[in-house]
Amino acid sequence: MAKGKGGARAARGSSPRGRRATPGAPARTRASARASSPSTPAGETHAQHPADGIPRLFRLGAIPGATPGTWIDRWRERMPGVDLVLTPLSVAAQRPALLDGEVDAALVRLPIDREALHVIVLYEETPVVVFAADSHLAAADELEAADLDGEVRIVPQDDVLPALVLPSTVAPSFAAPVDTGEAIATVAAGVGIVVVPMSLARLHHRRDVAHRPLAGAEPSPVALAWPAERTTPDVEAFVGIVRGRSARSSRG
Repeated sequence: MAKGKGGARAARGSSPRGRRATPGAPARTRASARASSPSTPAGETHAQHPADGIPRLFRLGAIPGATPGTWIDRWRERMPGVDLVLTPLSVAAQRPALLDGEVDAALVRLPIDREALHVIVLYEETPVVVFAADSHLAAADELEAADLDGEVRIVPQDDVLPALVLPSTVAPSFAAPVDTGEAIATVAAGVGIVVVPMSLARLHHRRDVAHRPLAGAEPSPVALAWPAERTTPDVEAFVGIVRGRSARSSRG
């Protein structure tokens, strides 16, 4: 047929307006490729699948307590051909995982050494005091440092609030628990307190513990970070999602 799709596109690109393609003439290679390729959705900046049919992966790291569910849902809506793989990371491992290429980007807890990284602060968390449910501390809606005078403060080995100083608390007579979960289990037994960001208190919630905000404590920021030398189109797409840009908006 003289009015094939490839022929029509070739005619527009190389012939005067209104001239028809010559019957039987081969369509140009470039026009044929355009005709056979699926159109790119609005807002999409790159191909969904490589030519070999193997889907790309976008590896997102996440520290404990991070809740990227909404962003992941938006990613799957906008980037259906790029699989997002969520990789749990400890705070101690967040920077090495980025620099070693284990993940493409990560939700990290600050502070972090920013050398060779791009970092965008996303939100800040309130530190809370976790204590046994029957503790006298539960009587207050909010605690101050003075309220913790004489309390045994347990600092786990994976503590994420290294700058927090509570001079009126007492160090425990036992070794630091390996992680926050173990520390909160110790608190549940009626021994001491733990101070953690709100998300970690929720992550390790138990019926036998309670928590209250610690007034005056510096908030704990959570950020998106990625290697400065590996700012790929997929990374830029995820940055747009966390910043709330629509699929049609440009990366300005």
